[in-house]
Amino acid sequence: MRFGPGAGDSRDIEDRRGKGRGVPASLGIGGFVVLAVLSLIFKENFFALMDGGASGESQLTSSAEEEALRDHVNRVTTDLQNVWERELPRQAKLPYKRSVVVLYRDSTPTACGHGEAATGPFYCPADQKVYLDLSFFAQLSQRFGAPGDAAQAYVIAHEIGHHIQNLTGAERRMRIEARQNPSQKNALSVKLELQADCYAGVWAKSTQERGILEAGDLEEALRCAEAIGDDTLQQKSRGRVRPETFTHGSAAERARWFRRGFDSGLMSVCDTFQ
Repeated sequence: MRFGPGAGDSRDIEDRRGKGRGVPASLGIGGFVVLAVLSLIFKENFFALMDGGASGESQLTSSAEEEALRDHVNRVTTDLQNVWERELPRQAKLPYKRSVVVLYRDSTPTACGHGEAATGPFYCPADQKVYLDLSFFAQLSQRFGAPGDAAQAYVIAHEIGHHIQNLTGAERRMRIEARQNPSQKNALSVKLELQADCYAGVWAKSTQERGILEAGDLEEALRCAEAIGDDTLQQKSRGRVRPETFTHGSAAERARWFRRGFDSGLMSVCDTFQ
């Protein structure tokens, strides 16, 4: 991917890699719950107030490779949000509120509970932030066989796709329906994830039109979508596939919905709930 110079916007990144974010033992379970509730109500990370009482700040040690990766994440995130600031009002008649990508190491508090790197990148609707441990991209390349800057961009675009769903109300509607029909929880989750893939494709179409995509980038993103399909992951980890347990969609579905958004550039083709 070829972004222009100075394409990153510092307001789109919250870098916690060099900060202690553990919850002090003296806080206790009750205090943890109180901070979690306050974070949900006020849409702010009240755990940040405890930084000084936890492990405090530590000096950030980072390789040149990791800093280059941080810069790429910043550029992709900024471009995503600039595009959605234009496209969400134009295509959905809704205002866009910028999200933030939180970079952390190992674990971090969020308004949705304690985030762990082991779960991979995730979006928290309660604070409208994306959480990402940069070490995930090494796993993406080495463990899942999906290397490259376009694959990394697809992952970020997918998470920002969840932010779009939060702004449109799709995420809330899915949660309500899942509570009313618990047997459909997994199927609804798959639809939500595939829609986020489609929204990632809508953004990718914009990058193609502006000359940011380079030769092979689209194929790289599609390979990544297939590499993290539920059937691919289950086959690798368990040696068998159980479609009834899918929560994100099969490899073919994920690639197809990403391509659907890419081919049209339109949010209207991303209605996986119909």
